[in-house]
Amino acid sequence: MTQSIRRAITGCFLLLFCFGLLQAQEIKVLTYNIYHGEKNYERGKSNLEAIAAVINEYKPDFVAMQEVDSMTIRTAAFNNGIRKDLVQELAKLTGMYGHFGKAMDYDNGGYGEAILSRFPDKPSVYKLPIPKGGEERALITIQHTFSNGQKIVFGGTHLCHEFEENRIAQVKQVASIATTKAIPAVILGDFNITPDSKPYKAITAKMNDAAVLHGNPQLTFPYHKPKYRLDYIFLNKNSKWKVKDVKVIKNDASDHMPVLVTLSLE
Repeated sequence: MTQSIRRAITGCFLLLFCFGLLQAQEIKVLTYNIYHGEKNYERGKSNLEAIAAVINEYKPDFVAMQEVDSMTIRTAAFNNGIRKDLVQELAKLTGMYGHFGKAMDYDNGGYGEAILSRFPDKPSVYKLPIPKGGEERALITIQHTFSNGQKIVFGGTHLCHEFEENRIAQVKQVASIATTKAIPAVILGDFNITPDSKPYKAITAKMNDAAVLHGNPQLTFPYHKPKYRLDYIFLNKNSKWKVKDVKVIKNDASDHMPVLVTLSLE
Protein backbone atom coordinates (compact mmCIF):
# COMPACT_ATOMS: atom_id res chain seq x y z
CA MET A 1 0.00 0.00 0.00
CA THR A 2 1.48 3.34 -0.99
CA GLN A 3 1.93 6.20 1.43
CA SER A 4 -0.63 8.31 -0.42
CA ILE A 5 -3.29 5.57 -0.16
CA ARG A 6 -2.56 5.18 3.57
CA ARG A 7 -2.98 8.94 4.04
CA ALA A 8 -6.25 8.88 2.10
CA ILE A 9 -7.65 6.00 4.18
CA THR A 10 -6.56 7.67 7.42
CA GLY A 11 -8.17 10.90 6.28
CA CYS A 12 -11.45 9.10 5.55
CA PHE A 13 -11.50 7.52 9.01
CA LEU A 14 -10.80 10.88 10.62
CA LEU A 15 -13.59 12.51 8.65
CA LEU A 16 -16.04 9.78 9.65
CA PHE A 17 -14.97 10.06 13.28
CA CYS A 18 -15.32 13.84 13.32
CA PHE A 19 -18.66 13.61 11.53
CA GLY A 20 -19.89 11.23 14.22
CA LEU A 21 -18.78 13.62 16.93
CA LEU A 22 -20.59 16.47 15.24
CA GLN A 23 -23.75 14.46 14.83
CA ALA A 24 -23.98 13.05 18.36
CA GLN A 25 -24.66 15.77 20.94
CA GLU A 26 -24.56 14.67 24.58
CA ILE A 27 -26.81 16.65 26.93
CA LYS A 28 -27.29 16.38 30.69
CA VAL A 29 -30.59 17.66 32.08
CA LEU A 30 -31.92 17.84 35.64
CA THR A 31 -35.40 18.40 37.04
CA TYR A 32 -35.69 19.64 40.62
CA ASN A 33 -38.70 20.75 42.66
CA ILE A 34 -36.91 23.03 45.14
CA TYR A 35 -39.73 23.55 47.67
CA HIS A 36 -39.66 27.38 47.44
CA GLY A 37 -36.08 27.48 48.67
CA GLU A 38 -36.75 26.19 52.19
CA LYS A 39 -35.46 23.00 53.79
CA ASN A 40 -38.45 20.69 53.85
CA TYR A 41 -37.18 18.70 56.84
CA GLU A 42 -35.70 21.65 58.71
CA ARG A 43 -38.20 24.48 58.35
CA GLY A 44 -37.05 28.06 58.62
CA LYS A 45 -33.71 27.42 56.87
CA SER A 46 -32.71 27.99 53.26
CA ASN A 47 -31.98 24.97 51.07
CA LEU A 48 -30.31 26.94 48.28
CA GLU A 49 -26.75 25.93 49.11
CA ALA A 50 -27.78 22.27 49.25
CA ILE A 51 -29.62 22.58 45.93
CA ALA A 52 -26.60 24.29 44.37
CA ALA A 53 -24.30 21.58 45.72
CA VAL A 54 -26.28 18.93 43.83
CA ILE A 55 -26.15 20.96 40.63
CA ASN A 56 -22.43 21.65 40.99
CA GLU A 57 -21.69 17.97 41.66
CA TYR A 58 -23.56 16.58 38.65
CA LYS A 59 -22.94 19.51 36.26
CA PRO A 60 -26.07 19.38 34.09
CA ASP A 61 -26.26 21.59 31.00
CA PHE A 62 -29.85 22.55 31.79
CA VAL A 63 -31.91 22.50 34.98
CA ALA A 64 -35.71 22.81 35.22
CA MET A 65 -36.89 23.90 38.67
CA GLN A 66 -40.35 24.02 40.18
CA GLU A 67 -41.87 25.77 43.20
CA VAL A 68 -39.62 28.76 42.65
CA ASP A 69 -40.25 32.04 44.48
CA SER A 70 -39.16 35.43 43.25
CA MET A 71 -38.99 38.22 45.85
CA THR A 72 -41.81 36.82 47.98
CA ILE A 73 -42.22 37.72 51.63
CA ARG A 74 -41.84 34.09 52.67
CA THR A 75 -38.30 33.90 51.26
CA ALA A 76 -37.29 36.57 53.78
CA ALA A 77 -38.29 34.25 56.64
CA PHE A 78 -35.32 31.97 55.96
CA ASN A 79 -32.90 34.49 54.43
CA ASN A 80 -32.20 36.86 57.33
CA GLY A 81 -35.21 39.04 56.59
CA ILE A 82 -34.22 39.68 52.97
CA ARG A 83 -36.50 38.72 50.08
CA LYS A 84 -34.76 36.60 47.46
CA ASP A 85 -35.08 35.91 43.74
CA LEU A 86 -34.30 32.22 44.10
CA VAL A 87 -33.25 31.48 40.54
CA GLN A 88 -30.79 34.37 40.51
CA GLU A 89 -29.36 33.23 43.83
CA LEU A 90 -28.89 29.74 42.40
CA ALA A 91 -27.39 31.19 39.22
CA LYS A 92 -24.73 32.88 41.36
CA LEU A 93 -24.04 29.70 43.32
CA THR A 94 -23.71 27.53 40.20
CA GLY A 95 -22.24 29.92 37.63
CA MET A 96 -25.19 29.29 35.31
CA TYR A 97 -27.67 31.62 33.61
CA GLY A 98 -30.99 31.86 35.43
CA HIS A 99 -34.48 32.50 34.03
CA PHE A 100 -37.74 32.83 35.96
CA GLY A 101 -41.14 32.00 34.49
CA LYS A 102 -43.87 33.44 36.68
CA ALA A 103 -47.00 31.33 36.90
CA MET A 104 -48.79 33.59 39.36
CA ASP A 105 -48.47 36.47 41.80
CA TYR A 106 -47.78 35.23 45.30
CA ASP A 107 -46.98 36.81 48.67
CA ASN A 108 -46.02 40.21 47.21
CA GLY A 109 -43.77 38.53 44.66
CA GLY A 110 -43.92 35.79 42.03
CA TYR A 111 -44.15 32.00 42.05
CA GLY A 112 -43.55 29.60 39.20
CA GLU A 113 -40.92 27.76 37.18
CA ALA A 114 -37.26 28.45 36.47
CA ILE A 115 -34.44 27.33 34.22
CA LEU A 116 -30.71 27.27 34.87
CA SER A 117 -28.62 26.93 31.73
CA ARG A 118 -24.97 26.90 30.75
CA PHE A 119 -25.95 29.13 27.84
CA PRO A 120 -27.37 32.71 27.63
CA ASP A 121 -30.51 31.93 25.63
CA LYS A 122 -33.65 33.99 26.18
CA PRO A 123 -36.71 32.25 27.67
CA SER A 124 -40.31 32.03 26.55
CA VAL A 125 -43.10 31.63 29.12
CA TYR A 126 -46.50 30.11 28.33
CA LYS A 127 -49.56 30.20 30.57
CA LEU A 128 -51.21 26.79 30.90
CA PRO A 129 -54.99 26.22 31.00
CA ILE A 130 -56.89 25.81 34.27
CA PRO A 131 -60.43 24.85 33.16
CA LYS A 132 -61.37 23.82 36.72
CA GLY A 133 -59.78 26.88 38.30
CA GLY A 134 -57.12 26.66 40.98
CA GLU A 135 -53.53 27.88 40.93
CA GLU A 136 -52.14 29.31 37.72
CA ARG A 137 -49.46 27.24 36.01
CA ALA A 138 -46.81 27.91 33.36
CA LEU A 139 -44.28 26.35 31.00
CA ILE A 140 -40.90 28.02 30.54
CA THR A 141 -38.69 27.12 27.56
CA ILE A 142 -35.46 28.12 25.91
CA GLN A 143 -34.18 27.24 22.46
CA HIS A 144 -30.46 26.57 22.18
CA THR A 145 -28.18 25.98 19.21
CA PHE A 146 -25.03 24.00 20.01
CA SER A 147 -21.68 24.72 18.36
CA ASN A 148 -22.25 21.87 15.88
CA GLY A 149 -25.51 23.46 14.70
CA GLN A 150 -27.80 21.09 16.59
CA LYS A 151 -30.88 22.86 17.98
CA ILE A 152 -33.02 21.83 20.94
CA VAL A 153 -35.94 23.18 22.92
CA PHE A 154 -35.59 22.71 26.68
CA GLY A 155 -38.51 23.37 28.99
CA GLY A 156 -39.79 23.02 32.52
CA THR A 157 -43.23 22.98 34.09
CA HIS A 158 -45.21 22.18 37.24
CA LEU A 159 -48.75 20.94 36.72
CA CYS A 160 -51.86 21.42 38.82
CA HIS A 161 -51.88 19.40 42.05
CA GLU A 162 -55.66 19.65 42.56
CA PHE A 163 -57.71 18.75 39.48
CA GLU A 164 -57.13 16.00 36.92
CA GLU A 165 -59.11 17.97 34.32
CA ASN A 166 -56.52 20.74 34.63
CA ARG A 167 -53.64 18.29 34.32
CA ILE A 168 -55.11 16.73 31.18
CA ALA A 169 -55.53 20.15 29.56
CA GLN A 170 -52.05 21.18 30.66
CA VAL A 171 -50.18 18.12 29.36
CA LYS A 172 -51.95 18.49 26.03
CA GLN A 173 -50.79 22.08 25.71
CA VAL A 174 -47.26 21.25 26.87
CA ALA A 175 -47.02 18.46 24.28
CA SER A 176 -48.44 20.74 21.59
CA ILE A 177 -45.86 23.45 22.30
CA ALA A 178 -43.03 20.89 22.46
CA THR A 179 -43.94 19.18 19.19
CA THR A 180 -45.04 22.13 17.04
CA LYS A 181 -41.54 22.97 15.83
CA ALA A 182 -39.43 20.45 13.94
CA ILE A 183 -36.78 20.74 16.66
CA PRO A 184 -35.85 18.11 19.27
CA ALA A 185 -37.57 19.00 22.55
CA VAL A 186 -37.11 17.85 26.13
CA ILE A 187 -39.63 18.91 28.77
CA LEU A 188 -38.98 18.30 32.46
CA GLY A 189 -40.82 18.91 35.68
CA ASP A 190 -43.05 17.94 38.54
CA PHE A 191 -46.09 16.81 36.57
CA ASN A 192 -48.12 15.69 39.59
CA ILE A 193 -49.16 12.60 37.64
CA THR A 194 -48.60 8.87 37.99
CA PRO A 195 -48.00 6.42 35.14
CA ASP A 196 -51.49 4.92 35.48
CA SER A 197 -53.27 8.29 35.11
CA LYS A 198 -55.15 9.85 32.19
CA PRO A 199 -52.77 12.85 31.94
CA TYR A 200 -49.79 10.48 31.67
CA LYS A 201 -51.48 8.58 28.86
CA ALA A 202 -52.29 11.88 27.13
CA ILE A 203 -48.71 13.15 27.15
CA THR A 204 -47.09 9.81 26.28
CA ALA A 205 -49.29 9.66 23.20
CA LYS A 206 -47.16 12.56 21.93
CA MET A 207 -43.88 12.28 23.84
CA ASN A 208 -41.65 9.56 25.27
CA ASP A 209 -40.95 9.09 28.97
CA ALA A 210 -37.15 9.05 29.26
CA ALA A 211 -37.13 6.85 32.36
CA VAL A 212 -39.30 4.24 30.65
CA LEU A 213 -37.06 4.27 27.57
CA HIS A 214 -34.04 3.68 29.80
CA GLY A 215 -35.80 1.04 31.90
CA ASN A 216 -36.63 0.52 35.58
CA PRO A 217 -38.07 3.98 36.42
CA GLN A 218 -37.71 4.99 40.07
CA LEU A 219 -40.02 6.75 42.54
CA THR A 220 -39.22 10.40 43.30
CA PHE A 221 -41.59 11.60 46.06
CA PRO A 222 -41.51 12.06 48.99
CA TYR A 223 -37.82 11.96 49.78
CA HIS A 224 -38.01 10.22 53.16
CA LYS A 225 -40.21 7.35 51.93
CA PRO A 226 -40.82 7.47 48.17
CA LYS A 227 -44.30 6.35 47.10
CA TYR A 228 -44.86 8.13 43.79
CA ARG A 229 -43.13 8.97 40.54
CA LEU A 230 -44.14 12.59 39.95
CA ASP A 231 -41.00 14.00 38.31
CA TYR A 232 -40.48 13.31 34.62
CA ILE A 233 -38.41 14.00 31.54
CA PHE A 234 -40.38 13.79 28.29
CA LEU A 235 -38.84 13.70 24.80
CA ASN A 236 -40.57 14.40 21.52
CA LYS A 237 -40.99 11.26 19.44
CA ASN A 238 -39.90 12.58 16.06
CA SER A 239 -36.28 13.18 17.12
CA LYS A 240 -33.32 10.83 17.48
CA TRP A 241 -33.01 10.91 21.26
CA LYS A 242 -31.03 8.20 23.01
CA VAL A 243 -31.34 7.91 26.80
CA LYS A 244 -27.90 7.02 28.13
CA ASP A 245 -28.59 7.24 31.86
CA VAL A 246 -31.32 8.14 34.37
CA LYS A 247 -30.44 8.84 37.99
CA VAL A 248 -32.80 9.68 40.85
CA ILE A 249 -30.50 11.53 43.25
CA LYS A 250 -30.89 10.73 46.94
CA ASN A 251 -30.84 14.17 48.51
CA ASP A 252 -32.98 15.66 51.28
CA ALA A 253 -32.79 19.38 50.40
CA SER A 254 -36.39 19.19 49.14
CA ASP A 255 -39.39 16.89 49.49
CA HIS A 256 -38.81 15.79 45.87
CA MET A 257 -35.67 14.02 44.74
CA PRO A 258 -33.98 15.50 41.68
CA VAL A 259 -33.78 13.43 38.51
CA LEU A 260 -30.72 13.62 36.24
CA VAL A 261 -30.88 12.31 32.68
CA THR A 262 -28.00 12.00 30.24
CA LEU A 263 -29.13 12.14 26.63
CA SER A 264 -27.52 11.75 23.24
CA LEU A 265 -29.03 13.41 20.20
CA GLU A 266 -28.06 12.46 16.67
